[in-house]
Amino acid sequence: MPSLKETRTRITSVNSTMQITSAMKMVSAAKLKKAQDKITQMRPYASKLEEMLSHLAGTMADMENPLVVDRPVKRVLLIPINSNRGLCGAFNANVIKGVTKLIENDYSDAQVTLFPFGKKAYDWFKKSEWMYAGGSLGNPENNAQIYDDLSYENAASRFEPIMDAFAAGEFDEVVVVYNRFKNAATQITTVEKVLPVSPMEEEDASHEVDYIFQPDQEELLADLIPSALKTSFYKALLDSNASEHGARMTAMHKATDNASDMLSELKLTYNKARQAAITTEILEIVGGAEALKG
Repeated sequence: MPSLKETRTRITSVNSTMQITSAMKMVSAAKLKKAQDKITQMRPYASKLEEMLSHLAGTMADMENPLVVDRPVKRVLLIPINSNRGLCGAFNANVIKGVTKLIENDYSDAQVTLFPFGKKAYDWFKKSEWMYAGGSLGNPENNAQIYDDLSYENAASRFEPIMDAFAAGEFDEVVVVYNRFKNAATQITTVEKVLPVSPMEEEDASHEVDYIFQPDQEELLADLIPSALKTSFYKALLDSNASEHGARMTAMHKATDNASDMLSELKLTYNKARQAAITTEILEIVGGAEALKG
């Protein structure tokens, strides 16, 4: 059994840890509310743009837009999106596992390049053979700075070089891997192909919508496609940001509960040890008094 001093030290340590996790939980809850509002407002707009592009993708066959060209997949750009910080459960690990599974199973015969957004993914993959070595896309280490000011303008400016690289033929497919926000306790690891723009699935063809184009179709889509792709990328960043705060809030809530349970056990152990020490002292005093009488 640990000594009273050791138990007191552990009680103090666990109590301090519980205060920290409780504070982090409240901070994440406050940030989650703002992040959840942003992604909730963005989703309908982004979904409608994606739906419109899917409907129109079948009419793009004769267009010369390089973002709709479907080439044999030989070079793939994977974009993992996770956080700059830890203490958020399996949030970062799920994205890393999803990327590793894609490389091993789906793109085992392709040349894979990683261009991560988030310090945790960069730190994990920076020494791997797949990490982007630098070039027209910029330094992947600097992508973590996007969370300093997560806005559409910043997301669009970082995605433009990716679209240009795809249009130039540097990559045949661009895939984003991120955690989609469902609720504070649930994040769904999502793999989303953003380039090339894909047509609508055949089973949904019955819902095809006829659009009137003004100005002409090619000019309109030349502007609509990049805008929709940037919006989709921004939505993925917002989803990941909300998921991070939800995962951290949940993790800190569990950590606080665990610390509270541990604190109760330590206090019980401390009281038992203290009672045993008092009992021993009383017995020694009684024994000493009896010895003096004898």
